[in-house]
Amino acid sequence: MLPSIPQGWRSLLKDETCKPYYCALDAFLEKDRIGGQTILPARKDMFNALASTSYDQVRVLLVGQDPYPTPGHAHGLCFSVQSTVRPLPLSLRNVYRELHEDVGCPISNNGYLKPWARQGVLMLNTVLTVRAHKANSHQGRAGSDSPIA
Repeated sequence: MLPSIPQGWRSLLKDETCKPYYCALDAFLEKDRIGGQTILPARKDMFNALASTSYDQVRVLLVGQDPYPTPGHAHGLCFSVQSTVRPLPLSLRNVYRELHEDVGCPISNNGYLKPWARQGVLMLNTVLTVRAHKANSHQGRAGSDSPIA
């Protein structure tokens, strides 16, 4: 179920993909998928944060909780949504408001943050997947030997 780690991160994370917690997580996601659950983001987007910001380009780490559970919203970058999503999720509106109030950044008219990733902002959620319409549904699925357990 889990896609390959993007090339720029593979050498750093290769040992993790062989550990029991990672294999158990992969099996959990496959069981959910076979059981008819819609898992977000789509498989192709699960490591979008890593694919969009190479390790040597990271300048800022932005951390979210878990992907948006609304189909069509999550695409693998925390807080980001596709440019056509309206209204913007509350959490993203809060990010924009804080940036505006703290440093005067203009508030964007859309929620697509991939340009941030290209500038070195690594946008990760602490949990990379979620069941559609069920926030936090994959929380705590990493095993006890996981670095994020």
